[in-house]
Amino acid sequence: MSAVPLSQVAVHLRPEDNIAVAARHLQAGLEIEHNGARLEVAQRVGLGHKMALRPIKKGEAVYKYGQIIGFAKEDIAPGSHVHVHNVAADNFQRDYAFCRDVPPPPRAAEPIFWSGYDRGPDRPEPFRYGSRNYIAIISTVNCSASTSKYISERFRAADLLKQYPNVDGVVAITHKAGCAMQYDGPDHNQLDRTLAGFAKHANVAAYILIGLGCETGQAIHLVEGQGLTQLSFSGAANRQGPVVLSIQECGGIGKTVDAGVNAIAQLLPRVNDIRRVRLSADKLILGTNCGGSDGNSGVTANPALGVASDLLVAQGATSIIGETPEIYGAEHLLTRRAVRREVGEKLVERIKWWEWYTGIFGAEINNNPSPGNKEGGLTTIYEKSLGAIAKGGSTALVDVVHYAEPVRAKGFVVMDTPGYDPVSMTGIVAGGANVCVFTTGRGSVFGCKPAPSIKIATNSPLYQHMESDMDINAGVILEGTPVEAVGKQIFDEIIAVASGKKTKSEINGVGEEEFAPWSIGPTL
Repeated sequence: MSAVPLSQVAVHLRPEDNIAVAARHLQAGLEIEHNGARLEVAQRVGLGHKMALRPIKKGEAVYKYGQIIGFAKEDIAPGSHVHVHNVAADNFQRDYAFCRDVPPPPRAAEPIFWSGYDRGPDRPEPFRYGSRNYIAIISTVNCSASTSKYISERFRAADLLKQYPNVDGVVAITHKAGCAMQYDGPDHNQLDRTLAGFAKHANVAAYILIGLGCETGQAIHLVEGQGLTQLSFSGAANRQGPVVLSIQECGGIGKTVDAGVNAIAQLLPRVNDIRRVRLSADKLILGTNCGGSDGNSGVTANPALGVASDLLVAQGATSIIGETPEIYGAEHLLTRRAVRREVGEKLVERIKWWEWYTGIFGAEINNNPSPGNKEGGLTTIYEKSLGAIAKGGSTALVDVVHYAEPVRAKGFVVMDTPGYDPVSMTGIVAGGANVCVFTTGRGSVFGCKPAPSIKIATNSPLYQHMESDMDINAGVILEGTPVEAVGKQIFDEIIAVASGKKTKSEINGVGEEEFAPWSIGPTL
């Protein structure tokens, strides 16, 4: 029986890699030809999983993407399945080489335009240019979450929004926090920053605040500390405070709901009058995330998203990656692209903080790959991280910002967020992302109102199985389509979605329950 060329069944990413990634399920006994030699698949290797191409001795580094993803726990023979049973994520030194590989700024062949909302000069970037037109009901505390939802449901139940076709929705921004935290402490201020990011967000035309009345997270602390004002509809500055309703002051849930419905009813005609205008692509702020990842995330969808990111940066736009625990082990590749040493050092400082933070709880960052990630072929955090940073493309790293901090730089930016998808994307959207792209190999159905979320499948079986939730199939890369072609498809989809095309998550109504601010301290 003739051997099958490796390129027909697996992906060998770099010449120095001692593994290949299965492009389909490989059965035991399959003979493969590679570099003039034959090897036999020793046991079944699933789609996205790794197979050794040459002998790997115990303690020797395992390479993928030309980088270390772990170390062999035992001798591994060619053709063997390479995974958690025989690979460990031992620590190793990374050479940060700050600013050594800063690429030149990319140049676009021609300017690209989209149709969005210009909120006027009283909304400075990153909160000026929107892709959606929402009204938000923002809870200051979990105790007012149900009341906030009752207000939004009143509009849905009565079909009141049919009279206002230019309003994308009345969305309740609710959460589990807002009390039992140190007053004016790190959690309090971070929550305020996150809530303010949604209140000021370019995709939010207007908002009201709903509190209980006795919570630690008082509305006055949020309004004054974050400089919240009643949003203007004319472009002229409006320094009046926003509508704030307290359940205790209103006299209970029912009265608060009535007051909230009345406040939004007054806002709806003015929000409905806002129209899209032609905007240049430099007004886009892209938020990226990968969740439910598999072994092909870093082979197909993430590199393709990186191409789209580069195309946006070439237009003068901003592209954000987060999930710092999923940068761990690959951060040295980003510090080399930092435009200034202090930018790279900000990233290293965050990496060291995460080592401390996880350590005080007795946790390991390598626990980050979930059972689903491992079933999909991801073995160590290093492998996951190397694939994850591919979303950031190849342009220079221009800034590193804290969670939910407004992203003002143009270019490629890292935001410090946890790896948990809803928490990560909440911070990125709060930072100003007006459109999001989410890659998945296992099948995440994530949405994040008010920002649209484009879903990209890493493999064709997933796309076909969950087509009602996936917007783009990057699995075609495994079938021969160039990464650059899929990257251009993603770029075009970003422009279309920013201009009003609905994503699958929006069609399915997903995105209101996924608001999840990061709580870093104790619940008191």
